[in-house]
Amino acid sequence: MTGATVWLTGLPSAGKTTIATALAGRLRAEGRAVEVLDGDEIRTFLSAGLGFSRADRDANVQRIGFVAELLASHGVTVLVPVIAPYADSREAVRKRHDAEGTPYLEVHVTTPVEVCSERDVKGLYAKQAAGELSGLTGVDDPYEAPEAPDLRIEAHEQSVEESAAALYGLLDERGRL
Repeated sequence: MTGATVWLTGLPSAGKTTIATALAGRLRAEGRAVEVLDGDEIRTFLSAGLGFSRADRDANVQRIGFVAELLASHGVTVLVPVIAPYADSREAVRKRHDAEGTPYLEVHVTTPVEVCSERDVKGLYAKQAAGELSGLTGVDDPYEAPEAPDLRIEAHEQSVEESAAALYGLLDERGRL
């Protein structure tokens, strides 16, 4: 089996990690090597000390992209649920994968900000509304949606299982299973 990086980008509380976790469970059950590089976990361990300025966000994305490419080059399917709000940062990760000959798939989880705000898994939207937080991606900080992702998942219009199945279908279609 050949590895690949599957980058799930979208707003906070869009469902990226939930979908990645569901797909990872299915792939593991099939005996496949899979890792989930969750943005929150990476910030705790690999990117501790980075803030949320554009430069820090770019550095975080590049670190994650490096680890993902390394794992994928060793046959691991790497699921990366990370906001990664800037198109040029994501493109730099794609180019690194291309240069190394490692497959990279970009998936846009397109949940509208209103739905993300209702879900508010981490309480970020409530803190922003209360004036306790600024720089929330998609609210008062930019989010550059992918123009031509390999797949768009409208997670607010389908179940987690359907979303994970769509992503599984993309992997199958691209010969990554």
